[in-house]
Amino acid sequence: MPDMYLIVGLGNPGSKYENTRHNIGFRSVNALAAKHGITLTKLEQRALVGGGTILGKRVLLAKPQTFMNVSGDSVGPLASFYKIPTEKILIVCDDLDIPMGTLRLRKSGSSGGQNGMKHILQRLGTQEINRIRMGIGRPPGRMNPADYVLQPFKGDEEISAVEMIDRAIKAIETWLTDGIDPAMNRYNGAGEAPKPEKPAKPPESAE
Repeated sequence: MPDMYLIVGLGNPGSKYENTRHNIGFRSVNALAAKHGITLTKLEQRALVGGGTILGKRVLLAKPQTFMNVSGDSVGPLASFYKIPTEKILIVCDDLDIPMGTLRLRKSGSSGGQNGMKHILQRLGTQEINRIRMGIGRPPGRMNPADYVLQPFKGDEEISAVEMIDRAIKAIETWLTDGIDPAMNRYNGAGEAPKPEKPAKPPESAE
């Protein structure tokens, strides 16, 4: 039986949190599942999960229902139950310290202050965990960061969020087929606007 990959989107359960900045990890996994015909309806190890195949790879998609700060209480048991090695785990989460619309993929390192990621690293006992950090930017003025992350995206931010989710899906697919290094090389950074096509050069006249 081929190895299974575990792709986890972080967020908070419940309709009141559904479209908040903190839940962009949930939204990304939902969009990935929809694209590849996977349904996340089974409750297992305190997560909504769905299994399937993406680009020939056997995957388990998961959205922990534990609330963000204790996400490891779901991710740890899932990895253990399915015997998924850490190099085949990918966490998708928001990040305050990254500019809005920017992706940062890494294969190891600290949590960067993201409490859900911090708890997962503690439960798995390693920092060697692949992750996609999705930039949501800093709160304006003196707004409390805890309030900011629980607000929905507004206006142009929502447009940027949708574009970032689309790029995150492509990064996940690249990770599955080619590995984390090519995914980092292709998708780290902000999205670029499509370049306008160059007008065709007029034929040179013979002299």
